[in-house]
Amino acid sequence: MPRRRRKAEAVLAAAALLLTAPLLSIVAIGILISDPGPVFYPAERVGVRGARFRMYKFRTMRIAADRGSRITGARDARVSAFGRWLRRLKLDELPQLVNIIRGDMAFVGPRPEDPWFVDRYYTGADRETLEVPPGLTSPGTLYYFTHEPDSEESYISGPLQTKLALDRAYVREASAVYDLRLAYETIRVLGRVLISSMQAGRLH
Repeated sequence: MPRRRRKAEAVLAAAALLLTAPLLSIVAIGILISDPGPVFYPAERVGVRGARFRMYKFRTMRIAADRGSRITGARDARVSAFGRWLRRLKLDELPQLVNIIRGDMAFVGPRPEDPWFVDRYYTGADRETLEVPPGLTSPGTLYYFTHEPDSEESYISGPLQTKLALDRAYVREASAVYDLRLAYETIRVLGRVLISSMQAGRLH
């Protein structure tokens, strides 16, 4: 990523953190009330050229939950009720704004993966996705959003392969215009989910 763009993204991420500070505080309090313990969860991920980094998320699993699968399924019993709501709206990803400020990530780029999956299942072609900074959103991320697996096995045989194929295509076609389109599509999808959640709440 060009140095000028990285600085611009860091400034935007810092501004986003300030603007969302009230929401972040509410989320943090909600986590502490629903399941007392650490507010944040640092997940090890693979970044540019295979460098590992800690990707920050709001904790959505119960403290007493067994480590178990590396994949958090759509109906994973380890996730708290409040955590399930955070995951549905992707609010658990907001702390990754800090990763953007640090230079670990970008707003748009291939979704960073767990080293365990990279070491075992990435082909030479898949490693093209490690030549650019990982991001908050990408074509693969949007696909995964609507195709969340229930187990490691189903992830490896399905969503992982499709996600990588979509992100490989993104790396080859990346441009500022494409990034803006992806950002817009991500906001649109999340807005649709929010509206759906609000309507479901009124029905109950």
